[in-house]
Amino acid sequence: MITYRRSHLRALEDEAVHIMRELAAERERPCLLFSGGKDSIVLLRLAEKAFRPARFPFPLLHVDTGHNFPETIVYRDRRVAELGERLIVAHVQDSIDKGRVAEETGPRASRNRLQTTTLLDALLDNKFDAAIGGARRDEERARAKERIFSHRDEFGQWDPKNQRPELWSLYNGRVKRGEHLRIFPLSNWTELDVWQYIAAEDIPLPDIYFAHRREVFSRDGMLYAQNPFVTLLPGEKVIEQVVRFRTIGDMTCTGAVSSPASTLDEVIAEVAAARLTERGATRADDRFTEAAMEDRKREGYF
Repeated sequence: MITYRRSHLRALEDEAVHIMRELAAERERPCLLFSGGKDSIVLLRLAEKAFRPARFPFPLLHVDTGHNFPETIVYRDRRVAELGERLIVAHVQDSIDKGRVAEETGPRASRNRLQTTTLLDALLDNKFDAAIGGARRDEERARAKERIFSHRDEFGQWDPKNQRPELWSLYNGRVKRGEHLRIFPLSNWTELDVWQYIAAEDIPLPDIYFAHRREVFSRDGMLYAQNPFVTLLPGEKVIEQVVRFRTIGDMTCTGAVSSPASTLDEVIAEVAAARLTERGATRADDRFTEAAMEDRKREGYF
């Protein structure tokens, strides 16, 4: 069994708990984004540490593309039921039906970029003034620019050149009417920290994070799960392979990795040796352009 640096993880936990409590004290209507992915699962455990035995001072919000991995949705609903917390699901399909966004077409079509409008509408409809998310600075260079309390203007947009200073763990939670904050308690965590914390806390995860046999196909140097939302290109063939997922998003743009890692210790060892971030290695939406993530974040993406 691997021995974890408990003092290091405890410092990260203490910081995250402090951030959540500060938010609860400063804002009236926050929410926590919960998708059933590993980072949002860790956020739930941290919220338990921050507020239990009381109920969370915010509901959970999931922006559902309709193209999610079934294992993740099953886990999401089970975990919410166990906690007894309120879950709000905002559907991208509803945004399409209302004409708010247009469905992409073609073999590389994805609903991932459509989530921005659905998220912003959900925040507005529910009058949320802050949204807690599991983004980390080590994931991608645009996310490395974020503050922990990240300001969004009345259009839900982010200006990376107009960031509020954060000194001595003091956070500015002020917003004007129509503005909101994005809160990132895991900003200073790494992918390895997340996995070590999951192991130390014995947090259950969807099986999709561990090695399993799955039908996949290769495209643009990535392995995609066979699914009804993607049309195969000429020459692409579905094969069965042992894979796992480092990150979980829309099935149309999230790749798997060939891996025999079937236990937490094996996953941790694999992550420790990795030289690419999980998004850089397995998320096609981040390969759209060199500044794909920053472009989406400026528009309101998380």
